[in-house]
Amino acid sequence: MDIVQKIREAGIVGAGGAGFPTHIKFSVDKVDYLLVNGAECEPLLQIDKYLMREKSSEIIKVLEQLGDRIQAKEIHIALKGKYKSEIIELEKAIKDLNSRVKIFKMGTYYPAGDEQQIVFEVTGRTVPEAGIPLDVGVIVTNVGTLVNIYEAVTDSKPVVDKCLSIHGEVKNPLILKSPIGMTLAKCIEAAGGTTIDKYKIIVGGPMMGRIIDKESLEKEVVTKTTGALIVVPEDHYMVHRNGKSVKHIINEAKSSCIQCRMCTDLCPRYLIGQKLRPHRIMRSVSMLENNSEILKEALLCCECGICELFACPMQISPRMVNVYLKGVFRENGVRFEKSTRKLTAESMREYRKVPTNRLISRIGMSKYTDFSETKAVILESNEVSIPLKQHIGAPAKPLVGVGDHVEYGQLIGEVKEGLGASVHASIAGVVVEVGNSVVIKK
Repeated sequence: MDIVQKIREAGIVGAGGAGFPTHIKFSVDKVDYLLVNGAECEPLLQIDKYLMREKSSEIIKVLEQLGDRIQAKEIHIALKGKYKSEIIELEKAIKDLNSRVKIFKMGTYYPAGDEQQIVFEVTGRTVPEAGIPLDVGVIVTNVGTLVNIYEAVTDSKPVVDKCLSIHGEVKNPLILKSPIGMTLAKCIEAAGGTTIDKYKIIVGGPMMGRIIDKESLEKEVVTKTTGALIVVPEDHYMVHRNGKSVKHIINEAKSSCIQCRMCTDLCPRYLIGQKLRPHRIMRSVSMLENNSEILKEALLCCECGICELFACPMQISPRMVNVYLKGVFRENGVRFEKSTRKLTAESMREYRKVPTNRLISRIGMSKYTDFSETKAVILESNEVSIPLKQHIGAPAKPLVGVGDHVEYGQLIGEVKEGLGASVHASIAGVVVEVGNSVVIKK
């Protein structure tokens, strides 16, 4: 069976992003570069490093297979140069397997793990505005995705579990290997519980993750894209920044934006040559200019948060304005037309990269950087609630009903056509509920 078909049948999606179905990404005939994102974009996160240490041989083996399938001229693993242990393990695997895979060492800056930054760093090519890496002959995949592909190819194993790290105000910060559909409450319990009573949880990284209340822990579950849980006090700076209403944010822009253009000068997408100028967007919004061509630049925003959490001296929120505008444009079917012009990176780019340590300090996360756990704790469950939509595209259609007995790894939801990915049972048991999720009990 073709490797792409195995990827499809295993329900593999991007493990480190929004969950783009992986079989579609690799359904191409030929590329110049196959790049692996091992740079762990967000501060604090640990899973890419863990997998590169523990699964180095598996990663290199499956990269060779994928590289042959898409006729990649070059294969690179891009990771931060400070990842010494991970580099040692990968280089050993490359030597042992006589592989053509190369290691590309990046600086310690944010957002080094943004796929368009990786494309530029390794190849010198800028992805066109509203484009994808394939437009410049590149495919980028994540470390976790590669491990899932290896398991699908070698053992016919579908995606039924996920590695994630637990940080912040917990008694024992750790790495978990959890069944898909496990409640986040169980994950926090596995870390010894919280050290404080009044807290909120960041699901994902501190810069781009979403914030939930502790009351949501019993409802929310681990999915194919869950990468981390960070417990923070309910009055933490990041909670406050993300709790503002759109109306309040726009009023702040009207009263406080000084048009210093720091948000633009430090914007990673602007620095690689794309026409994204947050200061112009803020001017249009605050001055009620409503220049649609400038406002549409918001569609290029990767939502990294540098503009509002590091660059802006007035502590206003260009990112949140962009998020709001993107929602409005998408509701109205407005898209940014893919650029055909030649893009050139800003000459000052190298001097405007945001140091990760300074960023961590700025957002009040320095307290949580001490993470010594190197092995994963395997979590088991007697009940899971597996969402039928864990990915970009249409939700999977359930293939089981209440009362059905399912086996571990059994296909329980499928997307036969279009954009989407199948889902599988992460435990053996009886189906007790089918709705937006399939609930299984042992």
